[in-house]
Amino acid sequence: MPNTITPAQRELAAKTIRMLAADAVEKANSGHPGMPMGAADYALALWLEHLRFNPQDPQWPNRDRFILSAGHGSMLLYSLLHLFGYDLTLEELQSFRQFQSRTPGHPEYGVTPGVETTTGPLGQGFANGVGMAIAARMTAARFNTPEHPIFDHFIYGIVSDGDLMEGVASEAASLAGHLGLGNLIYLYDDNEITIEGSTSLAFTEDRAKRFEAYGWQVLQIDGHDGEQASRALAEAQAETERPTLIVAKSHIGYGSPGKQDKASSHGEPLGAQELAATRENLGWPEAPRFLIPDEVAQLCAARVQELQAGYAAWQERYQAWRAANPELAAEYDRYMAKALPDDLEQQLLDAVPPKPNATRRLSGELLQRIAEIVPNLVGGSADLAPSTSTYMGKYGDIAPGSFAGRNFHFGVREHGMAGILNGMAVYGGFIPFGATFLVFADYMRPSIRLANIMGVQVVYVLTHDSIFVGEDGPTHEPVEQVASLRLIPGMTVFRPADGAEVAAAWAYALRRQDGPTALILTRQGVPAIERQQPFSCEAFNRGAYIVAEAPGQAPDVVLVATGSELQYAVAARQALAAQGYAVRVVSVPSQELFLRQDAAFRAALVPAGTRVAVIEAGVHYGWAEVVGRDAFYITQDTYGHSAPAQILMQELGWNSEAITARLLDWLRAD
Repeated sequence: MPNTITPAQRELAAKTIRMLAADAVEKANSGHPGMPMGAADYALALWLEHLRFNPQDPQWPNRDRFILSAGHGSMLLYSLLHLFGYDLTLEELQSFRQFQSRTPGHPEYGVTPGVETTTGPLGQGFANGVGMAIAARMTAARFNTPEHPIFDHFIYGIVSDGDLMEGVASEAASLAGHLGLGNLIYLYDDNEITIEGSTSLAFTEDRAKRFEAYGWQVLQIDGHDGEQASRALAEAQAETERPTLIVAKSHIGYGSPGKQDKASSHGEPLGAQELAATRENLGWPEAPRFLIPDEVAQLCAARVQELQAGYAAWQERYQAWRAANPELAAEYDRYMAKALPDDLEQQLLDAVPPKPNATRRLSGELLQRIAEIVPNLVGGSADLAPSTSTYMGKYGDIAPGSFAGRNFHFGVREHGMAGILNGMAVYGGFIPFGATFLVFADYMRPSIRLANIMGVQVVYVLTHDSIFVGEDGPTHEPVEQVASLRLIPGMTVFRPADGAEVAAAWAYALRRQDGPTALILTRQGVPAIERQQPFSCEAFNRGAYIVAEAPGQAPDVVLVATGSELQYAVAARQALAAQGYAVRVVSVPSQELFLRQDAAFRAALVPAGTRVAVIEAGVHYGWAEVVGRDAFYITQDTYGHSAPAQILMQELGWNSEAITARLLDWLRAD
């Protein structure tokens, strides 16, 4: 704890934060001044008295993490980062919301030093923090020793009414309470205002009782009493068996005589006249704008200096830990680098089961080998591990009081799962994966999008990938989901056809650290594909490769297929060859990787002017960019039916005979 802070110092520093936020929003003529103005007192108490950080080493492993889940109040975070010495200049605060500034409208991971995760879509930061808290507990379980407990930090956040309304936060909060995450402390900015007006319009349950029912400790404070906030934070730190929600009753737009407690202060500038009235009300000088009194700068600098001493002491403990535990230290280094064997691809290809199976089952068997050679791969499913084949049999569960395992039970919480995975990814060290049925990826989409915006490594295992799910019917049979995932900028989607492609897809996902990867897998069995050339991960990683063709001949037709339909293209090639056609079969396991290749490579596989057919049991949307608009499509552009998969294949023409007949009719009519 720092030296005693006087009430006058607290008040002056809080006013500084309020006016920095108001000035920045006014200058940008855009933004949300109300939340920073209302949250300044308790946020300051956290940063000035409890949060452990080092602005000169923003990635210090044992730093406390701070998440502004209420990302619309970003000027609160930017003001704190500037005041406490992070590499964020006053000029950057003055460039709030401007092109390529480091103070964007909502906090962005990788853009601003000290921003731990991208927030703004409400509830996402809340779920990310749960993921960070789990990752912190897992890191401590793996690397702390009785003599050297070097990882002991907290995850803090500020959450809003909007965060608590969003379902993703409820999903994550429920799991956090179940797991007993005593290292998770959230301050709830309970200002009772949203964009449309009072929260009484739509949000009237007792939030404190709701969180108590989740298994959280709930504390109540006056959000404008910094000393009370500090005491509550200390009480929260002392609770080791439950996460804590500190309900901070606050006034949005605090200090603004005309806009305090009004919805108009939420998402628009105060306006010149009201800003002047606020200055007068707070006793703040009219000029200069963006004023930081010397006393406040000195107060914050003194806190940083105090923290530097703690940082230096931790570094000594860390070096002592490394010296006493060289093997454990080497393992930690491998975790943080996400190091992989040089021959990963070959190891996985060698581990492909010899017997053909559903790609979900092939993936599940490969996962057991992956778990052995990639110890920092962790994950689980949304209550579907038996169906998605994603349980790592030798490695135990993450459970209340037990964080040494590697298997998660997320419960039926797809969105919460995806948000938690993002938090684990930005925490560092772990490669997290999450699994569910492909059709339920729609529940995960906002978090998947944010994983791509942040460019973080998450693996999604999405099974039951087509109408061949069968009896569960159209509600469970995806047709548009693969195309919709391919639409997300930065996303890499694989739809592997057999064991070799599943192995290569996993290898790619494990090596890719700059974004998420989705593995789209079948429920039904598929054969091993016969290829004219030995399978090559290098060719696979270009997104498309030739499976078979007429040697020495330019193709008359190119059959492009993915996943379980590649077998039909291979069978059709033989039948068409018997009719005199020179046929090339191209597997396209990843549209995204193929489209990233140069034009010459793409043209070599799918030559211009050559007739092309696409065979995929999903909507045709998105294929035109790959093969051109004149291609012939054998796709699934309607919803499915409830019936056994074999009946659907027969009735809807998804078998070798029907597909070959359609191709022949097309070629003869062309």
